[in-house]
Amino acid sequence: MKLARVCSLAIIVPILTPFLASAQDWPAYGGGLEEIRYSKLKQINRKNAAQLQVAWTFDTGDAFNGSEFQCNPLIVNGVLYATTPKSNVVALDAATGNLKWRYEPGEGAKVIGKLRNRGLTYWSEGVEARIFAGWRQYLYSIDANTGKPDMKFGDNGRIDLRNDLGREPKDMVGLTTPGMIYQDMLIIGSLLSETLPTAPGDIRAYDVHTGKLRWSFHTIPHPGEFGYETWPKDAWTYSGAANDWTGLAIDQKRGLVFVPTGSAAFDFYGANRVGDNLFADSLIALDAKTGKRVWHFQEVHHDIWDRDLPSPPSLVTIKHDGKMIDAIAQTTKSGYVYVFDRETGKPLFPIEERPVPASDLPGEVAAGTQPFPTRPAPFARQGLTEDLLTDRTSAAHEAALARFKQIRSAGQFVPASEQGTVIFPGFDGGAEWGGSAFDPETGVLYVNANEMAWILRMVEQHDTASASGKELYMKNCSSCHRPDLAGGPPEFPSLQGLKTKYSESDIVALVNRGSGRMPSFASLGGPAVQAITSYVRNGEDVKIKSAVASQFFMKYLNDGYNRFLDPDGYPAIKPPWGTLNAINLNTGEYAWKIPFGEYPALAEAGMHNTGSENYGGPVVTAGGVLFIGATSYDKKFHVFDKATGKLLWETTLPAAGNATPATYEVNGRQFVVIAAGGGKSKDPSGGKIVAFALPSRSK
Repeated sequence: MKLARVCSLAIIVPILTPFLASAQDWPAYGGGLEEIRYSKLKQINRKNAAQLQVAWTFDTGDAFNGSEFQCNPLIVNGVLYATTPKSNVVALDAATGNLKWRYEPGEGAKVIGKLRNRGLTYWSEGVEARIFAGWRQYLYSIDANTGKPDMKFGDNGRIDLRNDLGREPKDMVGLTTPGMIYQDMLIIGSLLSETLPTAPGDIRAYDVHTGKLRWSFHTIPHPGEFGYETWPKDAWTYSGAANDWTGLAIDQKRGLVFVPTGSAAFDFYGANRVGDNLFADSLIALDAKTGKRVWHFQEVHHDIWDRDLPSPPSLVTIKHDGKMIDAIAQTTKSGYVYVFDRETGKPLFPIEERPVPASDLPGEVAAGTQPFPTRPAPFARQGLTEDLLTDRTSAAHEAALARFKQIRSAGQFVPASEQGTVIFPGFDGGAEWGGSAFDPETGVLYVNANEMAWILRMVEQHDTASASGKELYMKNCSSCHRPDLAGGPPEFPSLQGLKTKYSESDIVALVNRGSGRMPSFASLGGPAVQAITSYVRNGEDVKIKSAVASQFFMKYLNDGYNRFLDPDGYPAIKPPWGTLNAINLNTGEYAWKIPFGEYPALAEAGMHNTGSENYGGPVVTAGGVLFIGATSYDKKFHVFDKATGKLLWETTLPAAGNATPATYEVNGRQFVVIAAGGGKSKDPSGGKIVAFALPSRSK
């Protein structure tokens, strides 16, 4: 077998002062620039974790139906900084939860659709301290002490992320996951649509004082740049995405920033982007000072499965071949863990390029091979076979079997089809955005995973010079919201019954502006936007003349995001439906693996330990414990023994803790805090931040 494609370029980088953070604080997303979600605190430990109790609760007061609260709070010098479901920024007394200040970006703007946000970036120099926050297409700089915008930054305290991308049209560009600080620069990725038209996923560094662009790395290479030949020659002018939506990690000592990227647009059909498509679906090491590429590894060539790298990489130090190696570990939606030497990009465990099936969709040219790591073993099952179909009830099994016989299922990297193809692990992993935790004491990596099968079916489209509202909807919207407008809640909301929820002008504004993963469709033109609005809101199918309706025409689109479920709405496969995994990166072997999460109705009927979908990551500590919420249906917050996976304590949150917790110490007392917002199940969304600690006498 050929070795996986890893490219390196030697550079000389200066030795920089390491990032110094107090062990009592949680100063960056994921706990620090290394993104290992580890704390040296050990007041809460495996002996006393069962005594945890609620220390304080803060109600953000702005949860709304379908909102998701995914914030990993920052704690610096006794102050907790967090975003809310409506992307307000709050500063709390970390010991009591009392509000110090609140800032509302886009004050007075009407909230339509989700404002998903996973946290903030903190920077300080002397007496100055700033909080950087993303809201829609803007990046704000806020005084950390007063909650007021820094008027010297950008345009009166904010910059427009749609700028500095080198081309028109200016589509929706957001910032879901916060950036990281290197010296006096804020380095960020972006949230983009994965349907054309959309912007390119450039990685950018901004001056923390002025908001001016310092450097930019093109993830869709321009002429003359490395990787340009892996695309059609003009793709850089029209293709999009290949963005870092999930966060990044920084090695301060080496001056390297490590960036994981997602798929190129359009996710599931790539006839207009034939080639491997660097740097989509890649882990990229960049010189943090200049943005120049140092090395890269592409985990999926020519992605047509939406196999984004779903979480920030972890900067780890492990024992390999008898030596301590500074390495980087990257988890994937497919359930793989890739481990590389941090400086060179050399794989520490062998990776094989193996032949994979060709596509039978006209115009599609799937890659001939894909990389498979040989160790560690995948933490999620790699293919759905008949013997893995649900046996929860005989009726559920028969329904699953009948559907299974109609579709393709042959493991990883089977291209999408008109017949329907099983994607397993599904579009949300395997691993997902919550990230993994690494214990430097033991070399163990902890990662929670989903085990849900999805069905990807492609539908042929017909281009026309003129179009109706329904035709425009089918071409531009149905791949997410389904042909029947039913959507795939909660990720893709139903559009049925919009007339009772939103005015016509609200919907026109949303279609023009975009929101989250939904791009702006302003490029279709006013008549087309109005026709789509009339169709989804009123059911009117208005015919229009549209010169731009076919500008980004795709021969095939998917028919929605469809979980493979049984008739009762449970996964149509055998459990576990979610797992928590402990992987020793020194050896590549598993320390332990357990089902993670339950469905309350099934548990009441005696069906326990099924696992469930889970979103949000773990935190591991020197106290021997692993903190994690994540489970969507039982709404539990858990503490596990990190050595064995034994459950030490759990409690039910006001809403599911679909966020990564943080742990910190104030006035000699250790707290662990999590955002409880839900939004991933049919239960009402919430908006509370809940902090736990030991009773005072137990400290």
